Amino acid sequence: MPTPLGNLRDITTRALDALRDCDVVVAEDTRVARRLLSAYGIAGKPLLSYREQNAAAATAEILRRAATGLVAVVTDAGTPGVSDPGRELIVAARAAGVPVEVLPGPVAFVCAAVLSGFDLTGLEFGGFVPRAAEQRDAALRRALARAGATAWYESPQRVVATLEAIALLAPAARVFVARELTKAFEQQILATPAAALAALERPVRGEIVLVLEPPPQVPAARESAAAGALDAAIDALLDLGLSVADVAKALASSAAGGRSEAYARAAERKRGRGDGNP
Repeated sequence: MPTPLGNLRDITTRALDALRDCDVVVAEDTRVARRLLSAYGIAGKPLLSYREQNAAAATAEILRRAATGLVAVVTDAGTPGVSDPGRELIVAARAAGVPVEVLPGPVAFVCAAVLSGFDLTGLEFGGFVPRAAEQRDAALRRALARAGATAWYESPQRVVATLEAIALLAPAARVFVARELTKAFEQQILATPAAALAALERPVRGEIVLVLEPPPQVPAARESAAAGALDAAIDALLDLGLSVADVAKALASSAAGGRSEAYARAAERKRGRGDGNP
């Protein structure tokens, strides 16, 4: 069942009913769960710890409790199973024939994606941004090549490096950074990667969601038409007897990559015509 992202009032009536009626609460951090229970006057509930580090050892006892009673599974914030412990427990419960029910509620990346104002058609959730720089950059390149926005969770220790990487890969892209959603020091930043870096409060603290909108893509048909027009212009100048270097100089402003691209395409066209060396 979901718990508030930060503001304790963001809990549903059904969630409170489940907490009051359950026989045991399974929590990612029992201290966080105890604060939530205390805030709503729910006392005397046994708490079991279930987190990444002890999941394998704790699962059997949780399933044993669930076989004869009602178990409420909560994470520190949001919905269990969304980049938090919970998915493996659901899989194990189903395998053991234990019924599973989910209660609707907060999911941080959905809230941030809506706040961004980006077109969410084809929205993709990538979990946490990969820690290693090589894997992180590969994930960013994949996201930038997509048509839709991509959302990730990110740690305050790594978000600066991630924004710097986006700024290098796609300075014209737009990012939305949501920090400490629903909490007292919530910060929302909608900007280019460089501007987001400048606006981000330092030192960076709290829970962070990053939503990336790729820069507009040049349609393939337009790229093909432009390439065809450039090739036709190159052929016309070669027919006049101009050298590859002179063609490149004349058409530098017509090629997306400037003079170097015009030279490379002119040399390729000349070789294809069998005209010899540039």
